[in-house]
Amino acid sequence: MNHPEPTFVSRRRFLAATGSSVAALATLSGCHGKLAQRAEGRHSGRLFFTSQGRTGVINADGSRLRYFDFKVPKQVTWQPGPFLSEGRRVIFLSMEERRDGPGRPFDKFYHRTPTHLWLYDLDRDTLTEIATKDRLAPFYTPALLISDERILVQVVRDQGGQIFSMNVDGTDAREFTRLGEGLPYGLSLSPDRRRVAYHLASPQGYQIWTSNVDGTERVRVAANRDHLYFGPSWSPDGQWLLFQACQFKSDPGHDWSDVCISRPDGRDFRMLTTDQAMWFAATYGNATNRGGGSNVPAWTPDGQILYPRRSSGAKVPWEYQANRPDVDHFNRDFKPEAARGGVQILRIDPSNSQTTALTPETSNVWDFRASASDDGKSIAFCRAATGGVPGLWVMDSNGGNARLLTRGINDKGADHPRWLPSGRSGN
Repeated sequence: MNHPEPTFVSRRRFLAATGSSVAALATLSGCHGKLAQRAEGRHSGRLFFTSQGRTGVINADGSRLRYFDFKVPKQVTWQPGPFLSEGRRVIFLSMEERRDGPGRPFDKFYHRTPTHLWLYDLDRDTLTEIATKDRLAPFYTPALLISDERILVQVVRDQGGQIFSMNVDGTDAREFTRLGEGLPYGLSLSPDRRRVAYHLASPQGYQIWTSNVDGTERVRVAANRDHLYFGPSWSPDGQWLLFQACQFKSDPGHDWSDVCISRPDGRDFRMLTTDQAMWFAATYGNATNRGGGSNVPAWTPDGQILYPRRSSGAKVPWEYQANRPDVDHFNRDFKPEAARGGVQILRIDPSNSQTTALTPETSNVWDFRASASDDGKSIAFCRAATGGVPGLWVMDSNGGNARLLTRGINDKGADHPRWLPSGRSGN
């Protein structure tokens, strides 16, 4: 089967998402670059985002932009992971200089890059390394917090990738998935915190599974050798799973997909879109400043779905090279002259598949990464021009009042927005 190796998809998790035995402390720097203009207080809330390997935080009205500057030796990139239940502490992932590169293939060396997990306290401005005890491999990424004391961690070794359940200090590691099954990632916790959904890059293809939080009582929700199923998430009421299906055999670059839902036990499977309507593998930028990472559809608090829909005949400026070995998990040539169309944000009612356009369909404009605030009043998203880097935008839930917040460090791009939990809008 023409699937990528498991380590190929581990970097997709890193970019998406977007982590010494002695605890380390660091401080949060002040503001860098220009502050975005205040948007008259219309949008409330606060957002994380990434830019040039760093994490920024900004109010949703465009004020108080600053970048984290954790002055920890050897750490090249940082990105935020899950929040603890009180919404004050968040897990960060840092990564040392990558061990792959020229002459060192991605699938053989990337997972040898040391990563570190940290617990950052937003109120106390402290950073403490976690998961240092009984370390299983250099390469850890935080997959899912199942409680404030226990975490699911993706561990990748030469023999393959697994998810382990462990205490946040790294002790008492137990297998959540087994070696040889494939690489599991894209984990989502059910609202009642009893079940986990994830996709598995298995020898039989990309599949959707659910299980108890300890990995037992597993159920295969969706599997089809002609489809790559990716990125499950639970509906707010816990009754549905949302994910996507890519026809990878005819689309080896995974540019497009369709939006799907299913009951958590696999019943009532439905595709809500047709003709691979969703932009899946977001790629952007120019020949000197490029980036990307997988798009996933997202639930709104009232049970609607947000997704980035391509225009008819859309073609990305970064063309995937299917006949060339993929050594960098990008494998694309920049051909802006061949690009056409664009992408807009739509909302779907899963009960009847009715759609509502929230951003306009505009040639050479690519809107993606839409996510709703906890109160459902605002939607954050990214917007990039053809051959350009994305900016971070916020709009009202009906698509109105769309505003640019920032284009990132030195205007070199802002991506992967995440709303902070409710109540974290101050400071």
